Amino acid sequence: MPYRRLPKTDAARLKALKTIIDNNDVYTVRNRVVDWKILNKCQPVYDRLLTACQQYKVRMDAQKRKNARYPQLLKNATMYLSHFIQVLLMAVERGEIKSQTLSLYGLPNDATALPDMRQPDQLLEWGDRIIKGERERIKNKGIQIYNPTIGKVLTHLDIFREAYMAQKNKQMLTAKALENIQKLRPEVDEVILELWNQIENHYADQPPEVRFRECSKLGVVYYYRRKEEHIFGEF
Repeated sequence: MPYRRLPKTDAARLKALKTIIDNNDVYTVRNRVVDWKILNKCQPVYDRLLTACQQYKVRMDAQKRKNARYPQLLKNATMYLSHFIQVLLMAVERGEIKSQTLSLYGLPNDATALPDMRQPDQLLEWGDRIIKGERERIKNKGIQIYNPTIGKVLTHLDIFREAYMAQKNKQMLTAKALENIQKLRPEVDEVILELWNQIENHYADQPPEVRFRECSKLGVVYYYRRKEEHIFGEF
Protein backbone atom coordinates (compact mmCIF):
# COMPACT_ATOMS: atom_id res chain seq x y z
CA MET A 1 0.00 0.00 0.00
CA PRO A 2 1.44 3.43 -0.94
CA TYR A 3 2.35 5.72 1.93
CA ARG A 4 2.21 9.49 2.20
CA ARG A 5 5.33 11.55 2.86
CA LEU A 6 5.49 15.26 3.56
CA PRO A 7 7.84 17.38 1.42
CA LYS A 8 11.50 17.25 2.39
CA THR A 9 12.76 20.12 0.24
CA ASP A 10 11.68 23.73 -0.12
CA ALA A 11 10.98 23.20 -3.81
CA ALA A 12 8.62 20.37 -2.89
CA ARG A 13 6.94 22.50 -0.23
CA LEU A 14 6.33 25.28 -2.74
CA LYS A 15 4.98 22.80 -5.28
CA ALA A 16 2.55 21.33 -2.74
CA LEU A 17 1.20 24.76 -1.83
CA LYS A 18 1.08 25.95 -5.45
CA THR A 19 -0.96 22.91 -6.44
CA ILE A 20 -3.66 23.92 -3.96
CA ILE A 21 -3.49 27.63 -4.78
CA ASP A 22 -3.91 27.00 -8.52
CA ASN A 23 -6.71 24.44 -8.12
CA ASN A 24 -10.21 25.92 -8.40
CA ASP A 25 -11.97 22.78 -7.23
CA VAL A 26 -10.67 22.55 -3.67
CA TYR A 27 -13.50 24.68 -2.33
CA THR A 28 -16.99 24.86 -3.77
CA VAL A 29 -20.38 24.91 -2.11
CA ARG A 30 -21.09 21.32 -3.10
CA ASN A 31 -17.59 19.94 -2.99
CA ARG A 32 -15.74 21.33 -0.02
CA VAL A 33 -12.37 19.57 -0.12
CA VAL A 34 -10.48 22.08 2.00
CA ASP A 35 -12.03 24.63 4.36
CA TRP A 36 -11.41 28.36 4.02
CA LYS A 37 -9.48 28.66 7.27
CA ILE A 38 -6.56 26.52 6.06
CA LEU A 39 -6.97 27.61 2.44
CA ASN A 40 -6.45 31.25 3.42
CA LYS A 41 -3.11 30.33 4.97
CA CYS A 42 -1.71 28.86 1.76
CA GLN A 43 -0.99 31.99 -0.26
CA PRO A 44 0.73 33.94 2.56
CA VAL A 45 3.05 31.09 3.58
CA TYR A 46 3.74 30.29 -0.08
CA ASP A 47 4.69 33.91 -0.79
CA ARG A 48 6.91 34.14 2.28
CA LEU A 49 8.72 30.88 1.56
CA LEU A 50 9.13 31.74 -2.13
CA THR A 51 10.58 35.15 -1.26
CA ALA A 52 12.92 33.65 1.33
CA CYS A 53 14.16 31.03 -1.16
CA GLN A 54 14.71 33.67 -3.84
CA GLN A 55 16.65 35.86 -1.42
CA TYR A 56 18.80 32.89 -0.40
CA LYS A 57 19.60 32.13 -4.05
CA VAL A 58 20.57 35.76 -4.69
CA ARG A 59 22.82 35.77 -1.60
CA MET A 60 24.41 32.44 -2.50
CA ASP A 61 25.10 33.56 -6.06
CA ALA A 62 26.71 36.74 -4.75
CA GLN A 63 28.83 34.72 -2.31
CA LYS A 64 30.10 32.47 -5.11
CA ARG A 65 31.16 35.48 -7.15
CA LYS A 66 34.42 36.13 -5.31
CA ASN A 67 36.56 39.15 -6.02
CA ALA A 68 38.67 38.06 -9.00
CA ARG A 69 41.72 39.62 -7.36
CA TYR A 70 41.16 37.86 -4.03
CA PRO A 71 43.75 35.07 -4.56
CA GLN A 72 46.41 37.59 -5.58
CA LEU A 73 45.58 39.90 -2.67
CA LEU A 74 45.89 36.96 -0.27
CA LYS A 75 49.19 35.95 -1.85
CA ASN A 76 50.59 39.49 -1.60
CA ALA A 77 49.58 39.95 2.02
CA THR A 78 51.03 36.57 2.99
CA MET A 79 54.26 37.21 1.09
CA TYR A 80 54.95 40.65 2.56
CA LEU A 81 54.13 39.63 6.11
CA SER A 82 56.20 36.44 5.82
CA HIS A 83 59.17 38.33 4.41
CA PHE A 84 58.98 40.90 7.18
CA ILE A 85 58.96 38.23 9.90
CA GLN A 86 61.86 36.42 8.22
CA VAL A 87 63.91 39.64 8.16
CA LEU A 88 63.02 40.22 11.81
CA LEU A 89 64.12 36.72 12.82
CA MET A 90 67.38 37.04 10.85
CA ALA A 91 68.09 40.35 12.61
CA VAL A 92 67.62 38.58 15.94
CA GLU A 93 69.89 35.75 14.79
CA ARG A 94 72.60 38.25 13.83
CA GLY A 95 72.27 39.96 17.20
CA GLU A 96 71.03 43.23 15.70
CA ILE A 97 67.75 42.93 17.62
CA LYS A 98 67.51 41.37 21.07
CA SER A 99 65.60 38.11 21.24
CA GLN A 100 63.52 39.48 24.14
CA THR A 101 62.08 42.01 21.71
CA LEU A 102 60.18 39.23 19.90
CA SER A 103 57.63 39.25 22.71
CA LEU A 104 56.45 42.63 21.40
CA TYR A 105 55.30 40.82 18.26
CA GLY A 106 53.61 37.98 20.11
CA LEU A 107 56.46 35.64 19.18
CA PRO A 108 58.41 33.44 21.61
CA ASN A 109 61.93 34.68 22.38
CA ASP A 110 63.44 31.56 20.78
CA ALA A 111 61.33 31.74 17.60
CA THR A 112 63.17 30.67 14.45
CA ALA A 113 60.27 29.91 12.11
CA LEU A 114 57.16 31.62 10.82
CA PRO A 115 53.94 31.25 12.83
CA ASP A 116 51.00 29.44 11.28
CA MET A 117 49.33 31.87 8.86
CA ARG A 118 47.67 29.44 6.48
CA GLN A 119 44.14 30.66 7.19
CA PRO A 120 42.98 34.22 6.39
CA ASP A 121 41.96 34.83 10.01
CA GLN A 122 45.40 33.71 11.20
CA LEU A 123 47.11 35.90 8.62
CA LEU A 124 45.22 39.00 9.73
CA GLU A 125 45.67 38.20 13.41
CA TRP A 126 49.43 37.81 13.05
CA GLY A 127 49.55 40.86 10.83
CA ASP A 128 48.01 42.97 13.58
CA ARG A 129 50.46 41.55 16.13
CA ILE A 130 53.50 42.16 13.96
CA ILE A 131 52.46 45.71 13.04
CA LYS A 132 51.77 46.57 16.68
CA GLY A 133 55.10 45.05 17.74
CA GLU A 134 57.12 46.90 15.09
CA ARG A 135 55.53 50.22 16.01
CA GLU A 136 56.27 49.62 19.66
CA ARG A 137 59.89 48.69 18.92
CA ILE A 138 60.42 51.79 16.76
CA LYS A 139 58.76 53.91 19.46
CA ASN A 140 61.43 52.59 21.82
CA LYS A 141 64.11 53.93 19.43
CA GLY A 142 64.61 50.69 17.53
CA ILE A 143 65.97 50.85 13.99
CA GLN A 144 63.27 50.42 11.36
CA ILE A 145 63.24 47.21 9.33
CA TYR A 146 63.39 47.66 5.55
CA ASN A 147 62.69 45.41 2.59
CA PRO A 148 59.84 45.29 3.32
CA THR A 149 58.96 48.16 5.61
CA ILE A 150 56.12 47.72 8.06
CA GLY A 151 54.22 50.37 6.06
CA LYS A 152 54.35 48.18 2.98
CA VAL A 153 53.17 45.20 5.00
CA LEU A 154 50.32 47.26 6.45
CA THR A 155 49.20 48.41 3.00
CA HIS A 156 48.92 44.89 1.60
CA LEU A 157 47.23 43.59 4.73
CA ASP A 158 44.65 46.39 4.65
CA ILE A 159 43.88 45.76 0.97
CA PHE A 160 43.41 42.06 1.65
CA ARG A 161 41.41 42.71 4.82
CA GLU A 162 38.90 44.78 2.86
CA ALA A 163 38.40 42.01 0.29
CA TYR A 164 38.22 39.34 2.99
CA MET A 165 35.68 41.23 5.10
CA ALA A 166 33.53 41.84 2.01
CA GLN A 167 33.49 38.09 1.41
CA LYS A 168 32.73 37.39 5.06
CA ASN A 169 29.83 39.83 4.89
CA LYS A 170 28.43 37.97 1.88
CA GLN A 171 28.67 34.71 3.84
CA MET A 172 26.89 36.30 6.79
CA LEU A 173 24.03 37.51 4.57
CA THR A 174 23.75 34.04 3.00
CA ALA A 175 23.60 32.42 6.45
CA LYS A 176 20.91 34.90 7.52
CA ALA A 177 18.85 34.13 4.42
CA LEU A 178 19.10 30.40 5.14
CA GLU A 179 18.10 31.00 8.75
CA ASN A 180 14.95 32.79 7.55
CA ILE A 181 14.02 29.74 5.46
CA GLN A 182 14.65 27.38 8.36
CA LYS A 183 12.37 29.45 10.61
CA LEU A 184 9.58 29.26 8.03
CA ARG A 185 9.70 25.52 7.43
CA PRO A 186 7.79 24.36 10.56
CA GLU A 187 4.91 26.74 9.79
CA VAL A 188 4.81 25.68 6.13
CA ASP A 189 4.91 21.99 7.07
CA GLU A 190 2.06 22.51 9.52
CA VAL A 191 -0.10 24.08 6.80
CA ILE A 192 0.71 21.30 4.31
CA LEU A 193 -0.02 18.62 6.90
CA GLU A 194 -3.43 20.10 7.63
CA LEU A 195 -4.15 20.49 3.92
CA TRP A 196 -3.29 16.90 3.13
CA ASN A 197 -5.23 15.60 6.13
CA GLN A 198 -8.35 17.42 4.93
CA ILE A 199 -7.88 16.23 1.35
CA GLU A 200 -7.49 12.61 2.41
CA ASN A 201 -10.45 12.87 4.78
CA HIS A 202 -12.59 14.17 1.92
CA TYR A 203 -11.84 11.10 -0.20
CA ALA A 204 -11.68 8.63 2.71
CA ASP A 205 -14.79 6.74 1.60
CA GLN A 206 -13.62 6.31 -1.99
CA PRO A 207 -11.98 3.11 -3.29
CA PRO A 208 -8.16 3.19 -2.94
CA GLU A 209 -7.52 3.70 -6.66
CA VAL A 210 -9.86 6.71 -6.69
CA ARG A 211 -8.62 8.08 -3.38
CA PHE A 212 -4.95 7.97 -4.35
CA ARG A 213 -5.62 9.44 -7.79
CA GLU A 214 -7.75 12.35 -6.58
CA CYS A 215 -5.49 13.16 -3.63
CA SER A 216 -2.46 13.11 -5.93
CA LYS A 217 -4.15 15.64 -8.21
CA LEU A 218 -4.33 18.00 -5.26
CA GLY A 219 -0.64 17.65 -4.45
CA VAL A 220 -0.57 14.85 -1.90
CA VAL A 221 2.59 12.83 -2.52
CA TYR A 222 2.59 9.05 -2.21
CA TYR A 223 5.41 6.54 -2.52
CA TYR A 224 5.50 2.80 -2.99
CA ARG A 225 7.74 0.83 -0.69
CA ARG A 226 10.67 -0.96 -2.23
CA LYS A 227 9.65 -4.01 -4.30
CA GLU A 228 5.99 -3.12 -3.75
CA GLU A 229 3.78 -3.69 -6.78
CA HIS A 230 2.47 -0.48 -8.32
CA ILE A 231 -1.15 -1.64 -8.38
CA PHE A 232 -2.55 1.89 -8.25
CA GLY A 233 -0.31 3.31 -10.98
CA GLU A 234 2.37 5.95 -10.70
CA PHE A 235 1.94 9.04 -8.56
